[in-house]
Amino acid sequence: MKQISGNKLLVKALKEEGVEYLFGYPGACTIDISDELYKQDDVKIILPRHEQALVHEADAYARTTGKVGVCLVTSGPGATNLVTGLATANYDSVPLVCFTGQVARHLIGNDAFQEVDIVGITRSITKYGVTVCRREDLGRIIKEAFYIARTGRPGPVLIDLPKDVMAELGSAEYPKNVNIRGYKPNTDVHIGQLKRALKLLHKAKRPLFLAGGGVVISRAHEVFREVVEKTNVPVVTTVMGKGAIPTDHPLFIGNLGMHGAYAANMAVSNCDVLFSIGTRFNDRITGKLHEFAPHAQIVHIDIDTASISRNIQVDIPIVADAKEAIIKMSEYVQECSTGKWLSQIKAWKEEHPLKMRPNDVLSPMDILKEINEQFDNSIIVTDVGQHQMLVSQYAEVTEGKQMIMSGGLGTMGYGLPGGIGAKIGNPDRPVIVISGDGGVQMNIQELATAVLEELPVILCIFNNEYLGMVRQWQKLFYGKRYAMTNLRAGALSRRTEGMEYPQYTPDFIKLAESYRAKGIRVTKKEEIAVAFEEAKKNTKAPTVIEFIIDPEEMVYPMIKPGGTLEDMIMDC
Repeated sequence: MKQISGNKLLVKALKEEGVEYLFGYPGACTIDISDELYKQDDVKIILPRHEQALVHEADAYARTTGKVGVCLVTSGPGATNLVTGLATANYDSVPLVCFTGQVARHLIGNDAFQEVDIVGITRSITKYGVTVCRREDLGRIIKEAFYIARTGRPGPVLIDLPKDVMAELGSAEYPKNVNIRGYKPNTDVHIGQLKRALKLLHKAKRPLFLAGGGVVISRAHEVFREVVEKTNVPVVTTVMGKGAIPTDHPLFIGNLGMHGAYAANMAVSNCDVLFSIGTRFNDRITGKLHEFAPHAQIVHIDIDTASISRNIQVDIPIVADAKEAIIKMSEYVQECSTGKWLSQIKAWKEEHPLKMRPNDVLSPMDILKEINEQFDNSIIVTDVGQHQMLVSQYAEVTEGKQMIMSGGLGTMGYGLPGGIGAKIGNPDRPVIVISGDGGVQMNIQELATAVLEELPVILCIFNNEYLGMVRQWQKLFYGKRYAMTNLRAGALSRRTEGMEYPQYTPDFIKLAESYRAKGIRVTKKEEIAVAFEEAKKNTKAPTVIEFIIDPEEMVYPMIKPGGTLEDMIMDC
């Protein structure tokens, strides 16, 4: 039988797995793999400008297409630069297969140049990680990696590739099937438990659906909407679950949690049955654990057994894939008597509608309103901070639209590379990135990637000259002591005891132009629509739109630290 090197087998495996794009950055321990990739055209190579950005790009590609994102980096610092992105993907259940180069086996453990134990470093933030120690195991391990990444609760898998193993000759055969002892993801739904849960739902006087990211990940939107309409039960979502049902649907109340809508938080606090699907019940949605949904019996459907009753004790646990469970639900659900309950929710909405304070100057609400009106079938990618929460509140995620962000880890710097990955995977859909002036600078170098790949991503920078979310906490709870959040602070402000500050650095428009991108600065409401129209004309390069925002803009409602869902600050 013909023998080939491990490098050639890896390239063959990528083709057989249907990989369209590989996000990679080269180095000494992967140069031979790069050489093999150079000899073929089926797998397209994206060369970002930083490994952290690279893994975020693969992550967003996976989130928006439903495919596995694939990364290749070298050993040592190349591998360690993946850590934040792996943790981001792990928290948000994103299927990735990340290949890291490694020094030859005889050097492992000897503090060799660019040698780290990347499997050990990432063990707690990957679904599976392994160093390939024998050439004969390479094909099987790669096959298993793709299977593990996309099945069960999706997640990142890391394969560490010693250089000598990859150079060794071996079988050219790539396995067709996977059989991993001890890893048999459950996809079946326990019908008895499900019927018990639906009986509870039908008897409830104040039932409520809570849709988490699992509904979105499993792409169960359509069937979930059918179930909601059949039952006439209202819906709240987590931030990651937004879009599980169109935001303009009459039964959608809003997001719950720290910056959730008043009506959504009140509905959770007063429901008698909370039927939750695909959520971990993390602290950002629960507030005080012992006072979360205090009057409710809780049903929890989740694909991950470990997520059930970990934070919130539930009454009816169901381990199942969200989509499979919802499809079964659609066969058995009945209409519930929710008229009085819906009237109460409507009253809460009218009592405290989700809206920003009227403002004569440019505000985030004006920008988001324009995005809602101008862009259909679009993908909105956010960075992390105030702007992220405002998008989660006010962006319309209707049929054909999608919103992605770093939810569980809250990774600043995700936005721009996320937009690039989304655009690569969805070339025919508008991609709008919304970032703050702080977060965008963490991976601003990716403008080069967007320019060279001719990606017309629209990057909106909300520039309030501060790290806005931390500043908001400082304003509300720390006596307006804005420590380490003023992005104009430096030697001049120290020298003048805060009386003088330099011009904002950088000039985002000049910076965009230096990358050969288009730059537009918006300071007035009437300039917003024109800026987006100009951006839409720029079809072969990214457009950076810098919006000058008042630093006093705040995100409300907000739950007080250590508070319950009812301890909401509505304004100040």
